[in-house]
Amino acid sequence: MYDTLISVAQLQALQAGGKPLMVFDCSFDLMNPAAADALFAHAHVAGAVQAHLERDLSAHDAAEAVNGGRHPLPRREAFAAWLSRVGFANDMQAVVYDRNGCNYCGRLWWMLKWAGHEAVAVLDGGLQAWEAAGGAVENGPGAERAAGQFSLALERRMLASTSRVAEQLGRPAQTLIDARGAARYRGEMEPLDPVAGHIPGALNRPFQDNFQPDGRFKPAGQLKAEFEALLAGRAPTTVVHHCGSGVSAIPNLLAMEVAGLGPTALYAGSWSEWCRAPGLPCAQG
Repeated sequence: MYDTLISVAQLQALQAGGKPLMVFDCSFDLMNPAAADALFAHAHVAGAVQAHLERDLSAHDAAEAVNGGRHPLPRREAFAAWLSRVGFANDMQAVVYDRNGCNYCGRLWWMLKWAGHEAVAVLDGGLQAWEAAGGAVENGPGAERAAGQFSLALERRMLASTSRVAEQLGRPAQTLIDARGAARYRGEMEPLDPVAGHIPGALNRPFQDNFQPDGRFKPAGQLKAEFEALLAGRAPTTVVHHCGSGVSAIPNLLAMEVAGLGPTALYAGSWSEWCRAPGLPCAQG
């Protein structure tokens, strides 16, 4: 079972061995969501299923959403129903990837863990690594699949709410890590949300800091040293990750697991929910 990262060679070996497996392409364009379908149709890992951030991995109705913000999570039951529709089942290994520097595929990795499914891994290096190694690709919309049967199990990752984050703000029991770029964190610019800045006390680690120049994650030892330096003595178990809308925070969360620092919590509503909530403090600088 692969539960954090999987290499191109390891995925190819799984395919050759005929193990129950589903590969998901999570490629996306935040500024042009309609482009995701074109990206998938242009090229994807042979046999992959498309997982569209807004259409498949976010709630479309506030009444059906678990949290607020720009990309609210759907209820676990609705997510399980989508997995079943695309042919996924509990006995399968899931592999997720994108072509966006792991900006989007972590969302599905985390959601599967949240749904109780441990056997899910991110393809290290994404589509670029797959193509560079000569992995089979195809184009077009993807083949229709027979329905599967996915059943929810106990949540394997922690979801933090706005009320929980606000209640613990400034206390030693909570360490916030913001995955947005430094300029957005400092409040010098804000292209997406109505308020610029960050949650008071949050540390900043842009999610891109987890990767090597070739797009693969840094070695576990290096990640561990970097996160320990950032935490400066704070316990990893206190960490709650967030970003703008709960998507690009996941590479930080995944990197901590790769580093052996254990599962940590996700504040999925993130800055886009926090800055819209009346009365909550916002900081700049």
